[in-house]
Amino acid sequence: MLQVYLVRHGETEWNVARRIQGQSDSPLTTLGRQQAMQVAQRVKSEGITHIITSDMGRTRETAQIIAQVCGCEIITEPRLRELNMGVLEQREIGSLSEQEEQWRQSLINGAEGGRIPDGESMDELFMRMFAALNSCLDLPEGSRPLLVSHGLALSTLLSRILGVPANSPRRLRLRNCSLSRVDYQNSPWLANGWIVETAGEVTHLSQPALDEQQG
Repeated sequence: MLQVYLVRHGETEWNVARRIQGQSDSPLTTLGRQQAMQVAQRVKSEGITHIITSDMGRTRETAQIIAQVCGCEIITEPRLRELNMGVLEQREIGSLSEQEEQWRQSLINGAEGGRIPDGESMDELFMRMFAALNSCLDLPEGSRPLLVSHGLALSTLLSRILGVPANSPRRLRLRNCSLSRVDYQNSPWLANGWIVETAGEVTHLSQPALDEQQG
């Protein structure tokens, strides 16, 4: 059975400012780096063998902190990027027009065909995230990989594994540096082979963290 750990990046400056990141970028805050160290301490005894991260700066910085504690090399994987938020990227949520907020809410609320102009759909997001997860099956036997990604990206992946359509209201709260785990089991009753062991664990964090709907 393959076990794959999933970590959302640490708090960023734009998370705090409630500014839409998507595939744009913002550095970790001091708290974000502290969160990354805390999740690193949480997983250091789990025998992590590979750290695979989205190529965005905030995930790579989070991954580097974890890698230093776990003694692993970092592999960058662009398919683990956050949802492309199109024309709304870099905008403060409070500055959006009524129409723009409806575009954003169409993703959060799971509207069929929801998509921000010039951005991705939730189905497109899931397909690349699921492909990145499945690539872990090609790692050497005995591997225990850890993937570092983003809030909407990870919640969409976990939701689909649980059988929730990509176009559905967000049902998972994944705070900054929360820890999840999915296991692969070659079983006839699992449609895609994956099962969710834990989702959004934050017991390792010393103070409350933001969730993906807060930026």
